[in-house]
Amino acid sequence: FDVTIRQKARYVDPAACTGCGSCYQKCPVKKIPSEFDAALGHRTAIYTPFPQAVPNKPVIDAEHCLMITKGKCGVCAKICPTGAIRYDDQDTEVKVKVGAIVVATGFQLWDHSAYGEYGAGRLADVIDGFQFERLASASGPTKRGVEYCSKICCMYTAKHAILYRHKVHDGRAIVFYMDVRAGGKGYDEFVRRAVEADGAEYVRGRVSRVYRRADGKLIVRGADTLAATPVTIEADLVVLADAMVPRSGSGELARMLGIAYDTNGFYSEAHPKLRPVETATAGVFLAGACQSPKDIPDSVAQASAAASKTLGLFSNPELEREPIIARVNEAACVHCRACINACPYRAIEDYDITDRQGNVIRTVARVNEGLCQGCGTCVAVCRSNSIDLDGFTDEQVLAEIATLE
Repeated sequence: FDVTIRQKARYVDPAACTGCGSCYQKCPVKKIPSEFDAALGHRTAIYTPFPQAVPNKPVIDAEHCLMITKGKCGVCAKICPTGAIRYDDQDTEVKVKVGAIVVATGFQLWDHSAYGEYGAGRLADVIDGFQFERLASASGPTKRGVEYCSKICCMYTAKHAILYRHKVHDGRAIVFYMDVRAGGKGYDEFVRRAVEADGAEYVRGRVSRVYRRADGKLIVRGADTLAATPVTIEADLVVLADAMVPRSGSGELARMLGIAYDTNGFYSEAHPKLRPVETATAGVFLAGACQSPKDIPDSVAQASAAASKTLGLFSNPELEREPIIARVNEAACVHCRACINACPYRAIEDYDITDRQGNVIRTVARVNEGLCQGCGTCVAVCRSNSIDLDGFTDEQVLAEIATLE
């Protein structure tokens, strides 16, 4: 068979793109219905079609991109560290000879709006099986609030109930909960004290609505899932047990210090068990809720550990570093700065080579041995093949392979 395949324009060069995600995080067009989430969620004009896409690189939706349609914006091109954005990309045709063709065009669901008595197409809460699949998925478009346990909410809610009962003796403290997570020494006993000794009322169920009645009274509507009954409460005050989230600007500080952070914005430790207060950047330690939600005892313990690590660092006459670090062949370096931009530890910097009179001859990249962690990112992005890891140069690897022949 002679087959002509139309390859649609991606507007992103997959060879240059590293898949860092900076483009779709900064894209100002954010309210496009997501096809992957069955229009239940939203995506940006530059996006990855689905999580398992191959290659896992973003594409630009030309119909919604402001730069392509109106000649304005260009944010993704400005922030792309590798210059992979191609607004002038065009569809191409690829001709191939094949011996067989497998037809696998997939399917789509029947338009259920034909069943008008079921409210499909009219009622927002009538959905099809695919939409429910996405809603039930852990990666589906239902992330309201935060997706992690904030650890302290259950405990400070119990404390608030006890404080209220001590101050308002004839008042009622009613707590709606789904699960009580009282993980700590004496924590479960503390919650039981709030219920048994101080009279706090715990109702297992979610609150569906809070509104103000005409007489000014707050009305809380929810459900008691244990009794399988609806619950309506007239409240004088509603206190929300809000979750802990990282401080604003924490991402900018992380980039400044060269430390990693997770998808929720909490800083990442070097190892969760062996190095819980250290970061991948030498000399930077973590303490308290910047790493993850913590209560006071955990924060104090981690602060003590970080102080101990700091004193241990200062007590040594010499600093230890990773045995495997990157080195730059300054004779071959073309100073494209790709390694400087890619280094997650900010361990590579500009270095001026001067003559005897002090005049700058050329500028190259140089690795700070005290900061380099030997991750190899710079080796991968170096366009002139000027960087190697100690012990893993091409000559050494080829020599090892040759001994096996």
